[in-house]
Order: sequence, then structure tokens, then C-alpha cells
Amino acid sequence: MTVDSVIDLLVSRGLIDESQRGEYISAVYESENDVTQAVEDLGVIQRDQLFHLVAQDIGGEYYDLTDFEPAPQVLRAIPGGTAKLYQAFPIQFLDEGLQVAIANPLDPQNLEELGFTLNQQIIPAVAPPEQIAALIDLHYYGGGGGGGEGGGGGESDALAAIRAEVAALSEDDLEEESNSAPIIRYVDLVLYQAIKEKASDIHFEPFEDDFKIRYRVDGALYEMAPPPQHLKKAIISRIKVMSALNIAETRLPQDGRITKEINDQPVDMRVSTLPTAFGESVVLRVLDRANVNLDLENLNLQEEVYDYIQDTIVKPNGIFICTGPTGAGKTTTLYACLRKVNTEDSKLLTAEDPVEYDIDGIMQVPVNEAIGLTFGRVLRAFLRQDPDRILVGEMRDLETAQIAIQASLTGHLVLSTLHTNDAPGAVTRLVDMGCEPFMVAATLEGVLGQRLLRRICSDCRVAYKPTAAVLAQLGLTDADTGGREFYTGQGCDACNDTGYRGRQGLFELLDMTDPIRELVAQRAATVVLKQKAQELGMKTLREDGLRNIFEGITTIEEVLKYT
Repeated sequence: MTVDSVIDLLVSRGLIDESQRGEYISAVYESENDVTQAVEDLGVIQRDQLFHLVAQDIGGEYYDLTDFEPAPQVLRAIPGGTAKLYQAFPIQFLDEGLQVAIANPLDPQNLEELGFTLNQQIIPAVAPPEQIAALIDLHYYGGGGGGGEGGGGGESDALAAIRAEVAALSEDDLEEESNSAPIIRYVDLVLYQAIKEKASDIHFEPFEDDFKIRYRVDGALYEMAPPPQHLKKAIISRIKVMSALNIAETRLPQDGRITKEINDQPVDMRVSTLPTAFGESVVLRVLDRANVNLDLENLNLQEEVYDYIQDTIVKPNGIFICTGPTGAGKTTTLYACLRKVNTEDSKLLTAEDPVEYDIDGIMQVPVNEAIGLTFGRVLRAFLRQDPDRILVGEMRDLETAQIAIQASLTGHLVLSTLHTNDAPGAVTRLVDMGCEPFMVAATLEGVLGQRLLRRICSDCRVAYKPTAAVLAQLGLTDADTGGREFYTGQGCDACNDTGYRGRQGLFELLDMTDPIRELVAQRAATVVLKQKAQELGMKTLREDGLRNIFEGITTIEEVLKYT
């Protein structure tokens, strides 16, 4: 059950005051427990009583499924993959339809999708989510944890079964195919599998002789078993239907968004279609809040960098820039900064292209160049909205940069991003755009340069001794390593035999001290700024990379690749 739906139910029953709604939602999100346990811990209502209240609200029954044994024909009513995807377990056939215990019974769309997928009338019932998950695991996956990390055997079986089912479909009537139960289940399971594998992007790629589906996990692409090629139109049409795009328009690129509830977690997917010679290519960017660290404490920053950011983001005015290439995690870092200062006494506004994660308490504006809603225009409007802190998704041009400088001079803290190779390069980029050097020197508080690289898998990490030639690439000798151990990943099931699992940021911080400000005002070159900053104690991306190598977080190869 989602946090919002449970809190809304408790408000409607008078157990929580309407004025405390936001406070309780925040408290539940901060809790490590699921929403039903969290509200009990907060002293609102006992967990069992909450389940009975939900059952009463939906007009269904509450079941304790501790020793429940389903009839074989009832079990066959829901395929394993669908049961896992919707966290739904069949109870019994009733005159009105199939009674199903579902982990999120308060979401009518979830029930409607499940009924449509199964072509059944669904009678919802309530049961503890952990009991539903245990029964699905036991009866569909033999207790092997089909939904666990890395292995994914059960899900692959489910996908294989549905793939066989969709292969039997004909090429007739595209509209009918894209809305048929097998296609719906197939697409849902592909998305579920990608999110389970913590993929950041899902690619649907049509070629002349085949149709590929690939996931990007930790920056690397992995191919999954493809569906029948003749169904590429139906599958892409289904995605377009889900993201409210024009199914008939195949000649122009389109952008949309899909929001799904998967394992009680809201997952947003940005959808982009592109016409190619052999059909439409579709890429989904997965925006899964559960897999993103939106807290500064989780970014593994150096202590001095963490303290500096903490001090900077509470300043009354100035500009703080996060810089690096596309996909370096800049937006995640700035969101973490905003989360830190998202308090009742602070007005926060963001201009983004597009809005990636919805954050309660922050006014987020999606930039739309097509209708003239540019960063510059949004920023001007912001200044009339009485903000304390402003996030500008990207400083793309002189107009945006000048308004950001003006905003900082009139008592606002501005957070933004730039695309440069390192932190000192961001300063000279602003000057190259046409900003006056003395204005940049006066308003800029600091620049955080960053990269994202892969972490060594903790399950298969082993120590090894690198050769002198490899150390030389890092500018090190045996004497410099001081007997420290180096690590690499051997490859295992948990990391798909890559040796890596998860990603880690590298950071370098340019603090705008007085000597740096003087050099900026004098239009000093990037290399001069970098040398001065290093003299004053700035640790470069390469030096932070070495710290991560010595702490056993990443490998020499990753640091050499990204710094």
C-alpha cells in the first residue's frame, strides 16, 4: 500500500488530523519499515486494525494467510510473473469473479490493470504484504526467491512463458495486439525485470532482422532474450499507449512519461521515441526513487567536501554549481542538497528539463522550449515568487547565467549545473559565455566537479597486486602504495559476472577563496585556476579516485577510464 493512500484513509477516518497529513507522510518515508508497520510505530493504529480498516474501506475481506493452501485450479488463474508484478495472490473463485489478496488494494488502477491483464473480474481482499510475497515465492518459484537480487530465474521463466504466448499472436490488427493480455503482461514483465535489475534505461531497438531489448545497468548495456520480431510494432504501440503518446504518429520523435507502482514503490519512466529505418526506437529512462540516494550522507563525499556543501547550501545568497558530463549524477547531488534545506521556513523553486523526481514541498517547473518556456523566462518569473533557493537545471546560455547572477545578487541562493570536464573549467565557461568576470567572482560560492564510476561487487571482491605498468598509469610506484591492497571483482551471479554492482561518485571541490576570486576577475586560464586551487588544498578527481581505490570501493581501470 502506498504511503499517500494509507495516510488519506486514516485522515478520512479521523485518526489523523488533516493539518498533520504532510508531517505523517514525511515520518513514514523516513521510517525503514513498510507503511503498515510505520503507522503502528507512530502510534496511530495497530497493524492488524489497519488491515481490517482497509478491508472495510474497499468492501472486501481480510485474510491471515499464514497456513493458506490454494486449490491448484485457483493457483493457475494468475501466472507467476503477473502475481509477482502486482504482488497479488489468488484466494478462490467466487460467483462474481476471482478473489485476490493484493498488497496494494487501495489503488483502483492497479486492480483494473490486473483484471484487464487476466481478463477476469477481480474481487480484492486484504492480507499482510509479507504473507502475499511469501506465498508467491513458495507456490510460483518453489521458495527460491524468484524476485530476489541478481538471479532473476523465476522472472526469466515467466518472461519465457509469455514470450511463447506472444509468439503465437498473428501480425493482424495492431491495435488489438497492443492491448491483448499477452502483450500487456510481456511489456509489464520487461519493465519489472529491468527495475529489479536496477536498470537506469531500457532500450527497445528495431533492426532489419531482429528486435533487441537492452538494459543499462551501472552504465553498461546488457541484452535480454528478444521477443518475436513481427511483434515489435505491437510492443512499441503498447508502450506508447502506456505513456499517452500518439499511437498513429510514427514519423516524428515523441516524448512521454509512464508512472507505475511496482512492489509498493512509485516508479516514473521517461519515454522517448525515435523513427528509424526499421521502425520506432524507444528508450525508457527509469526514475526509481528507491534506487537513488537523495541524501547527502549517502554520496560518500570526502569529509571536507561534505562539510563545505552543508555550509554553502544554507547561505542566504550566491551560486553553487555542480559540473561534469551527462550522466555524472549532477542532478542527484543537487536534489540531495535541496532535500537537506527543504524545511517549512524555506521556499524552494526548481526549473528543470524535464522534472526527474517529484519532491514534496518543492515547486518544480518543467521547462518547455517548444512553447517559449525557457530557463531564462522561468527564472524571471521565479524572482517574483519570493523564493529563498532556486535550482536551475542547466546554465545553457548567457541569458540564463546572467539572470542567475542577478538572482544571487538580490538575495537568493542559486544551485545549477554545467557541462565541463572539471571544477575550474566551469568558472572559465561562465566567462566564455559572456558573463562579466568580476560578477562571476562576486557571486560564485563554489563548484563541485563529479563523475560516476562503478563499485566493485561486494560478493566477489578479491585482493590482487597490480603490475608496475598499471600503477605507472596512475602516476604511482610500489613505494607510493605503502603496502595497501588493491581489489577487483571476479564476477558472480549477483553482479551478472561483471565484477561491478552499483555506482559511486568521484568529486573535486573548487572553493571560491579570495585568491581564486582575484584570478577569476583577471580572466585567468583554467590551468592557472586549477594550479592555484591545488596549492590551496583542492583534491582533484584523480586524487579522489585514488582514495576510492585504496578504500576498496572501485578498481584502477574505472578510475583511469573516468579521470
